[in-house]
Amino acid sequence: MESQSHLLRFIHIAVLLGLCLAADPFANFELELSYLTLSPLAVPQQVIAVNGKFPGPTLNVTTNYNVVVNVKNKLDEDLLITWPGVQMRRASWQDGVLGTNCPIPPKWNWTYQFQVKDQIGSFFYFPSLHLQRAAGGFGSFIITNREIIPLPFNTPDGDIVIMIGDWYTQNHSALRATLGAGEDLGMPDGVLINGKGPYQYNATLVPDGIDYETINVDPGKTYRIRVHNVGVSTCLNFRIQNHNLLLAETEGHYTTQQNYTSLDIHVGQSYSFLVTMDQNASSDYYIVASARFVNQSLWQRVTGVAILHYSNSQGKAAGPLPDPPNDFYDTSFAVNQALSIRQNVSASGARPNPQGSFHYGSINVTDVYILRSMPPVVIDGKLQATFNGISFVNPETPIRLADQFNVRGAYKLDFPSRPLTGPPRRDRSLLNATYKGFIEVILQNNDTVVQSFHMDGYSFFVVGMAYGEWTENNRNSYNKWDAISRCTTQVFPGGWTAVLVSLDNVGVWNLRVENLDRWYLGQETYMRIINPEESNKTELAAPDNVLYCGDLGHMQKPQKTTSSASVVAESKLYLMLLAIIVYAVLSI
Repeated sequence: MESQSHLLRFIHIAVLLGLCLAADPFANFELELSYLTLSPLAVPQQVIAVNGKFPGPTLNVTTNYNVVVNVKNKLDEDLLITWPGVQMRRASWQDGVLGTNCPIPPKWNWTYQFQVKDQIGSFFYFPSLHLQRAAGGFGSFIITNREIIPLPFNTPDGDIVIMIGDWYTQNHSALRATLGAGEDLGMPDGVLINGKGPYQYNATLVPDGIDYETINVDPGKTYRIRVHNVGVSTCLNFRIQNHNLLLAETEGHYTTQQNYTSLDIHVGQSYSFLVTMDQNASSDYYIVASARFVNQSLWQRVTGVAILHYSNSQGKAAGPLPDPPNDFYDTSFAVNQALSIRQNVSASGARPNPQGSFHYGSINVTDVYILRSMPPVVIDGKLQATFNGISFVNPETPIRLADQFNVRGAYKLDFPSRPLTGPPRRDRSLLNATYKGFIEVILQNNDTVVQSFHMDGYSFFVVGMAYGEWTENNRNSYNKWDAISRCTTQVFPGGWTAVLVSLDNVGVWNLRVENLDRWYLGQETYMRIINPEESNKTELAAPDNVLYCGDLGHMQKPQKTTSSASVVAESKLYLMLLAIIVYAVLSI
């Protein structure tokens, strides 16, 4: 009888563990990054392909999935893949930036493993080192709803991914050399849509021989079109000729559904639109992504044009492109459009409760940070970009790894909460943020270009935005009810943006500008958020496959080739062994 009792206990434990596995399935992916020669703007150049494709494949998972991605580095330089907007709960070890991960050396592979816990939405992945995103290496990352959670709109007839971005015909190493010489990158050579150049809408501006993107649709159907700006530094206005864009979601949060004829999409931002094919298809239609906040007459050729093709179309697209916004008589247009994007507080997200149930406007702020960006300056003989007068220097030993092995002097916890008054400097300063704090961050852009600010590991509420210097009186204008929650927001030149965020995700998380030139020049820092009562409940331990570098480089073992499938098998074996151990303990 006793042996039967032990057997029943073991079966019970195994069933529980099996249910855990069944409830949170694994999604396995293999990504190989390598060079490829293509001519997206009719000039042969080196791009970074993923699995031989440019852009890379879409990774499609469902809420709460355990995601296992084995990345093979076939480049000739170090590599890291980052997942902006994917809120890795308790797992900053998987974030894929230099402050949290040692880089993957050439000819090595490394397996990321994280859970998309309680998330939905449209995101993308990309390489975070050496300006590599300027050469490609990116792809869409989609987290779909569980079946038990209804969408706040009718199920679309199809799902379409569109990746837009400014593009240079120089490769990323040449762009690095330009910045290293203290020069500006200058005007891009064009805008790509899904890795392809513009349709020849104008023979003077668009040369012959350019391959363009065609999106095929059926009349009368409604499609969810996910648009990502994966470019270097240019905000792009997105529009589809004669079609309304019904905004539905941005970076993991449903929006109030309202129509736009066009929308400004800043670097690093992602949006979902519902677009109904309600035209008469007398011809194809233009899909346009054109540069914003620049001299339009000089930047005419920096325009991406694709084709929307109805299955019953009767001819090619022709005539002028649909007009972009005209800010000449309405200088507040861009700010007002940004503030019109509101949270859908009556919709459920990843869980069966309304997103708006989190009443952020009634929570007391614990800390205030003002992050000011200025035009790049020369520091110690090199051109650098700064937050609060500090140009960040990545530590040789990643921050949490340095914590775990007591590496002294790897970084400082002295990042200023206000702009410095002294001369700018290069430093390894972090924000010593408080676990479960609720902070206000004021992004003051005193640079000459529009910037995109991003926070890894979190979404924040964009509560205010305007031109001019921020003052405490501006708090009276904050939206404290239905401000959109997202991970990347624009900050206009000579203006400010205010965000609120609850610091409930333990780890070390990157704060940066998404403009690749400014990021490369040092405009970033990190938040170190540590639970004083640390346990694996609030932060996962370092993974078994952690890479070692810097002061811990001597601990690195030779490369062991793995695959995402083998990692999943090891995880399941671990759970089985855990069941056996628990059974043994209960048997004593």
